[in-house]
Order: sequence, then structure tokens, then C-alpha cells
Amino acid sequence: MSFKIDRGLFKYDFIDHHAILCVPVDADVKEIRKRYLQIARRLHPDSSFTESAAQKQLGNELLSKLVNPAYEKLTGDRTRTEYILILSQIGKRLVQESTSVTLNTDLAKQLADAPNIDHFYKSAIAKLAQTQYDSLEQALQVIAQISELNLVYLMRSAGKSSTAPPPPAQPKVNSGTPQSNTPKNTPPAPAPAPPKEDSIVEHYVRRAQSLIDKNQFAQAKVELQEALKLEPKNSRCHSLIAMVYLRQNQLKMAKIHFENALKLDPNDETALQWKPKIDKALGQQHSDHKVTSSPNNRDKQPDKSGSGGLFGGLFGGKKK
Repeated sequence: MSFKIDRGLFKYDFIDHHAILCVPVDADVKEIRKRYLQIARRLHPDSSFTESAAQKQLGNELLSKLVNPAYEKLTGDRTRTEYILILSQIGKRLVQESTSVTLNTDLAKQLADAPNIDHFYKSAIAKLAQTQYDSLEQALQVIAQISELNLVYLMRSAGKSSTAPPPPAQPKVNSGTPQSNTPKNTPPAPAPAPPKEDSIVEHYVRRAQSLIDKNQFAQAKVELQEALKLEPKNSRCHSLIAMVYLRQNQLKMAKIHFENALKLDPNDETALQWKPKIDKALGQQHSDHKVTSSPNNRDKQPDKSGSGGLFGGLFGGKKK
């Protein structure tokens, strides 16, 4: 069965997972999990003893095709971060297109004019959650209604942040000293630019840096590989993943990414510091290989200990 919704945020080719679970768009993971368990108990075939086979089938499909994917999306660290960023962008888009937004439900229209938007919105969401899946045939209509509330809330929240009043002017202090010759009509200094919203790539990089700090190099590499899929010419990502390969003693891969980092940013400090050391270490490896391959040196083995080997030589200590 296909579940098609064409109202609220769904109109923008976007799956409104918050509406499917009937939780506010700023709900935390604990709140999302609690709500998911309530819905799962309602929809799971084993808990619906009094319903017909058709009702059980419909409930199972709602659970597997809508509810479970929504829960996974909103509780996974990476998917949740990406999803919230997209929601933020949609909110800004809605502000620009507010004159063309059409609302179908009275509840959404009331939210559009409500003086206390947060209280009205969360109260409405909580009330709808009580009966969202009571009638499975009406579930999609209820989801659409919730998504309209989410649309209005995002639009008003984004509009409120973009039209925030400037900070009040600082009062003049009369210190009793002679006034300077500065003209009275000097224009005020320009307001500082608002901080840029972190991109998805920056979130990947931040998580990767945190994992590197914890010596969790395999997970860090996955984060950086995802970042490079989005921005293959990001010098910082190349430099960081080179450090991960270096920590894993994969010197050739580290060299490749350090070279890429320097092509994109010739002043990359990390690449400038480590690439010469890797070149030297790879040259030493090649030299050791020649020595141990010689007929007179087959019984000699290169030092592979953590403290005296290649990794220890580069980092001055044992591999962690």
C-alpha cells in the first residue's frame, strides 16, 4: 500500500517524520522514543486482538512503512543532524514564500495568528497525539494536519528570528571631559554579521574530530568519507582523513590525502608538517625492504615494535 500525503511539509517533497510520530519539531530523543513505543504498541499486530485481519494488516504497514523509518531517522545521530538542518532551511524558505502558503485546517490557521505560538503549538500536538492512530483509516489525514502545524510553526519561528529587533543603543556617559571634535552625525558602526549556520559537512568534521580525540579512528574515517562525498574539494577533510590513515599506519593513503589537501590549500599546516615525515618514512620502508630481500639478509627482520617501528618513530610513542 502506498501512503501519499500532499499537505503541510509533505508538499515540499519532504517526509515530515515529526508529524508521523506526532512530536514537536524540537523534541529530544527521549521524548521521541517514548512516543514511538506508544505508537508501536498500538499498531503492532500482536497487540490488536479485537481488530480484523485487514485492520491488523493496515496497522502493520503504517508501522513498517511510516513509523519505524521516522523513528530511525529522528534518533540516529547523523540522520537527525541532517534532518534538522533541512528543517531549518525549509523554515527560511517558507518565510520567503509565506504569501503563497495555503492552510487547510482551522487549527493551523489559529496557530498562524496565535500570540503565544510555542504554547499553542505544543498543546495542539499533545492533544492530537492522544488519538492520532485511533482510526487507522484516518491516520494519514491526522498526519497531514500535524504537518500543517509544523509548517506554520517553522515559518513563524524562522520569521521571528529573521526580524529580531536590533539591540538597544548604549546610553551616552557624561564624564565631564571636553568633547572631541568628532562630528555629531557620525553613522553608527555596522552590526556584526550573524553567525553562519553550520553546514552538514561541518557537522561531519566536528564529529570526526571528536572521534579522533578518542582514538576511534575507524568511525572518524567513516564520517570524513561521508563529508568528502559532499565536498570532495574540502582541504580540511583531506587533511583530517590523512591523519586518520596515519594513525592507522596506512602511510600511502595518508600521503595521498595530504597531497590533495596541499593542492587545495598550499598553507595547510597539518599537511605541511606531516607529509615530509611520511615521505621519509616511506623511503625508509623501501630501503628496509631492499635490505631484507637481499640473499645475505633474509634472516634479518625490520623492527616492527610499537616504540621503535615506523608508527612509533613518527609519533614518538606506542600506537594507541
